[in-house]
Amino acid sequence: MMTEPEQGDSRRGAMVGLIIAAVLLAFGLWLARDLSAASKMQDCLMSGRTNCNVIEPAR
Repeated sequence: MMTEPEQGDSRRGAMVGLIIAAVLLAFGLWLARDLSAASKMQDCLMSGRTNCNVIEPAR
């Protein structure tokens, strides 16, 4: 006979799934930002410019 899973097991699986989803989302956002920056740098270099460094404003 099959027994019902305990409530704690169900919650633990849901929490593990949520943590994995959050890690994948964070990795995806980081990867998208990094690829976007690399694309902008390549566009700048392909247009023949020589000073493609990002200048950040002083705080």
